[in-house]
Amino acid sequence: MHFLPRLARHFFTIGLLCLCAGAALAQPTGKAAKGRKRYTFAQKDSESPYVQNLTKNTDEEQDVDGSFTRLGYRSYADMLTEITHLKKLHDWADTTFQRRLAALPPGGALLVIVHRQGPKGVELANLTLTVTDKAGKEVFAQTLAPGTGRFFGRDLYQAQRLIPFPKMDPQELSVSIRDAKLYQTFDYTLTLPAAPETQP
Repeated sequence: MHFLPRLARHFFTIGLLCLCAGAALAQPTGKAAKGRKRYTFAQKDSESPYVQNLTKNTDEEQDVDGSFTRLGYRSYADMLTEITHLKKLHDWADTTFQRRLAALPPGGALLVIVHRQGPKGVELANLTLTVTDKAGKEVFAQTLAPGTGRFFGRDLYQAQRLIPFPKMDPQELSVSIRDAKLYQTFDYTLTLPAAPETQP
């Protein structure tokens, strides 16, 4: 009756091998497994003066793997200046201006722009944005609501999302955007400006 323990060991070994194979298949491979390259010194964003890039994120890289992920920030003062200009340009009634003014997020807004390969790769629900302060405490987090983008060029598609940000004191924050499909995280530094005294 020695065949029973031997048979049990056989099934246990097969089960263990299947588990290991499944775990190996679930792991990201290639560039995604290694993570993104980081700059030696943080690089200023070309369009948003409040943001610095910590992970390399260039147009050349997006042509290779469609992973361009840009973070921007628009302060309350920036958005107030814009709607004030639009009021003059379009001769808005005061009620229209007051409605637009009330809709401005007190803490400004984060702007996320991504370029991905193929229409399915640009699904915004794949992205989770996390903001931490200098002490490492999480102060804001959001998984983006579902949404797709539009054709950008070649095989790339672009999507963007404006995210209202809570009002905070001027400070330096760390922001990461995790892409669950690419298994990659993009890191940034965000420097919040002082808010106008008349701000709500």
